Amino acid sequence: MTDQVAPKNPAVPSLESRKAKPKGEVLLSVKELEAVFETGDGVVHAVDGISFDVHRGEIFAIVGESGSGKSVSAMTVMGLLPTIKIRSGEILWKGTNLLDLDENAMRKIRGREISMIFQDPLTALNPVHTVGRQVAEMARIHEDISKKDAMKRAIETLDLVGIPEPQKRADMHPHEYSGGMRQRAMIAMAIMCKPDLLIADEPTTALDVTVQAQVLDVLVDIKDEIDSGIILITHDLGVVAGLADQMMVMYAGNQVEFGTVDDIFYETAHPYTEGLLNSIPDLVGDHSKPLVPIKGSPPSLINRPSGCAFHPRCTYARVPGVCADTEPKLRDEGNGHLSACHFTSVDWKPQ
Repeated sequence: MTDQVAPKNPAVPSLESRKAKPKGEVLLSVKELEAVFETGDGVVHAVDGISFDVHRGEIFAIVGESGSGKSVSAMTVMGLLPTIKIRSGEILWKGTNLLDLDENAMRKIRGREISMIFQDPLTALNPVHTVGRQVAEMARIHEDISKKDAMKRAIETLDLVGIPEPQKRADMHPHEYSGGMRQRAMIAMAIMCKPDLLIADEPTTALDVTVQAQVLDVLVDIKDEIDSGIILITHDLGVVAGLADQMMVMYAGNQVEFGTVDDIFYETAHPYTEGLLNSIPDLVGDHSKPLVPIKGSPPSLINRPSGCAFHPRCTYARVPGVCADTEPKLRDEGNGHLSACHFTSVDWKPQ
């Protein structure tokens, strides 16, 4: 919407302060990916025809409510969901379709070239082994390196991500770490082999605001240090505004909006994205102003609504009409800013 007022959130940089950066090489290219789970209740349409590219040096954000397909998309890229069925599409890693590789070939890429920082470090880390041993193991798996040299590098990597007294902390177990330190340890594991792509799945979940900022700073510093790309999966639009270059908004397994952070925050083209932005607390304005939640609940991915999946919750939907009858296709709003809505981005009226 061209007349939309920019979000009054200090985490959102002004348009003047953000400068377009030249894009690096395309590392990952996902093309028309459709993936489903078969359950006793029916087929779960977890990912439905999404496409995006991730470049070296770029932070690409995937946002949406729980159950929108964000994490499944990342797990599918990593080949970590053996029960999922790929119905169509490609996942190109430096030109090679990962869907054509067997498990042995994927193991050589997973962890070495593409690494993932999982959402809950307490459950992702092994409670019976020291943190240093687990970080060192990443190098031992993928490289011809001695146990002593791997531990030395693990200590150096723990120091790099900001773990205090890394030599001492390397001999501690995960339960002896704070939440923020465990998340840093997960980042250390992910970057041990200096991968080209880091996938960070809700990396600041359950952390207080100060620690969140520290962890995100570490991610940005590491990206620059090892010249990687990052896929940032989050529901926190404040985090996205301050960090990401490109972003994709997902709803019910579909991508409903895609573009630069400036496009999506300042020229919002989909009602769902508008709803997400309206639900952000106003930190500098009227503190008594109530939040504006998106009415209703996300739909079942087994029995999705007809037409536009968002239409039962959409303020602008015409029911009965095109919204309930026809599934919208992605439309270019200009300069690669895409939106899957039957309405124009100017006044939300049917075209």
